[in-house]
Amino acid sequence: MASRERRPGRAGSAGQADSGGRFGLLLLVLIATYLLSAFTNARLAVDLQLVLIVAVVGLALRTSPLPGRWPAVIGVATVAGSGAAVGALLTGTATGDGLAALWKAVMLLLTTVLIVRRVLARPTVTIQSIYGALSAYLVAGLMFAASYAAIQHLGHSPFFADGQPATTQTFQYFSFTTLTTLGYGDFTAAGDGGRAVAVLEALTGQVYLATLVARLVAGYRSPARQDDPSPGRSPPRQPPRRSSRSVQGVRPATRTTAYSRTRVGRRARGSRG
Repeated sequence: MASRERRPGRAGSAGQADSGGRFGLLLLVLIATYLLSAFTNARLAVDLQLVLIVAVVGLALRTSPLPGRWPAVIGVATVAGSGAAVGALLTGTATGDGLAALWKAVMLLLTTVLIVRRVLARPTVTIQSIYGALSAYLVAGLMFAASYAAIQHLGHSPFFADGQPATTQTFQYFSFTTLTTLGYGDFTAAGDGGRAVAVLEALTGQVYLATLVARLVAGYRSPARQDDPSPGRSPPRQPPRRSSRSVQGVRPATRTTAYSRTRVGRRARGSRG
């Protein structure tokens, strides 16, 4: 009975811990962010992508709550920095574009940390954990793409070799092919800085897929199976309980023994007398 009474408490605490981790909407916004910049290179699309990245940060803060005043501090810094990035974009210079891309990379890096922290803190592996891991993977690809754009605009030499065009689409294409270690070879980094970041991205993609995602997929259990005991394990053995009959059966024997001792004592006294 004690073990049965504890189970609802554990389930309730797990439910409270998982109530803040909803990554389905975040994953949809990330896919929309990628597709928006993948099919058009208009200036309005770049500005909208910045707005969507701010929304991604807000959703990450909502699904990955932080203690204390950190959410308010991060929210204010995100809004202020994004306003400054929009002002830099409006200048129309390469430096302004580079600073805006660098700010995008910083926000996406923060988003990745928040998502991974929340996924690892979940007590059980659910479908939301899988959504969170996929969201962090997409955010990492967009973050490295923004880093490549910052290197292109703030550097003094072209980022790609052989005169390949350096646009938002090509940066994202190069980023995700590097993150997945696909390696088509049609786009390669020309400078040492770009190559170093590309190697870092390839290592990140390999370690992420081989450790976190593989672990989550292996430990995932559907909601219908979460309450079932693990196969191959027998239920815990309960200590034996004393029945009321055995306890009641001892008392008459004890009384009889005491009575017989008293009777024997009286006989001994009578014989002495």
